[in-house]
Amino acid sequence: MNLDFGFLSWDVVSSFVAKGFLFSIQLTLVAMIGGIFIGTLLALMRLSGRPWLVTPAALYVNTLRSVPLVMVILWFFLLIPLLIGRPMGAELSAMITFTVFEAAYYSEIMRAGIQSVPRGQVFAGYAVGMTYRQCMQLIVLPQAFRNMLPVLLTQTIILFQDTSLVYAIGAYDLLKGFEVAGKNFNRPVETYLTAAVVYFVICFSLSMLVRRLQQKIQIIR
Repeated sequence: MNLDFGFLSWDVVSSFVAKGFLFSIQLTLVAMIGGIFIGTLLALMRLSGRPWLVTPAALYVNTLRSVPLVMVILWFFLLIPLLIGRPMGAELSAMITFTVFEAAYYSEIMRAGIQSVPRGQVFAGYAVGMTYRQCMQLIVLPQAFRNMLPVLLTQTIILFQDTSLVYAIGAYDLLKGFEVAGKNFNRPVETYLTAAVVYFVICFSLSMLVRRLQQKIQIIR
């Protein structure tokens, strides 16, 4: 088998791959921001000690963490249009699905970060007249985010890798862009190999940045 990568010119990349790459980045950022926000709320619910908050949050997190992502993608894509009575589109469905799904994982990361903050600081906040909300907002959450930042970014790298699963609903992501280029030029092997290299370079580079960030945080501590 002869491999020929010569067809992968800038014109091919800009015509087929760039659109998918931009959507993969957009999906990653939306799911990261939304997932961290919802995940933080879920973490606070689980740590509240109130059964009416703990139970639904724990059920949410444990259920989604026990189901393969590709199944959740298909569920949202197929079931939500039945509930709302109109099609939602693959791209919008993917953004909602990833945000909801990743929130369960970010929740556990934030719960660990909140628990890593010494309780004495919370008690000190209460001693000076702070409410529970003020303690969380001004003392606990800033430290939790700093402590868990490398882990949050590592989960985001995994999230970027998982965006390739939107092929199941036909969304045009980075992998789909390479696939379409391969079909148009009848070079599927070359395009899939190139896609693997691109994913590796992006994820490995980001992993090195996260490692350096982790070292800096450890020095600050």
